[in-house]
Amino acid sequence: MLEKIEEWIREVNKSHESLRRSCSVLQEYFSGFYSPSFLESAHFVVVEDIPKPDLPELREAGLGDFIDMDVAGITYDDTYYVQRRAVNELRLHFHELVHVLQWRELKPLGFIKRYIHEIRTYGYDEAPLEKMAYSLDRHYQEKGQNLNVEEYVRKNL
Repeated sequence: MLEKIEEWIREVNKSHESLRRSCSVLQEYFSGFYSPSFLESAHFVVVEDIPKPDLPELREAGLGDFIDMDVAGITYDDTYYVQRRAVNELRLHFHELVHVLQWRELKPLGFIKRYIHEIRTYGYDEAPLEKMAYSLDRHYQEKGQNLNVEEYVRKNL
């Protein structure tokens, strides 16, 4: 199942390649949190509907609620998808960039496996990968002091 999800993600990212925008456009907002080189290597796509892998195997694994969740953004490897209505929400971009770092550190199959395990075990709100992203985006939103997010994620995974 994990390989099937990974393949679906590769296909989604490839089919949106021409619409990808470099996150370097966010540098002025995220200076002191994300390095310019990281932002240049991460991408986002503005969409009307968030692409999700509605695979029977995921529903059978008990992830139907997650698949059906109404979300404004979702990350697949080095690319995240943002609903058009939320494109100007910096906190959402910040949050999804944390996930890009998690994907990078854990590698695609490692991230997928861990994320599914955490959602099934703890639920979305208590999943450690989500809790990390939410705590960091809250720190940013509350105008917390600069923090090397790349290093933080690497040390706290």
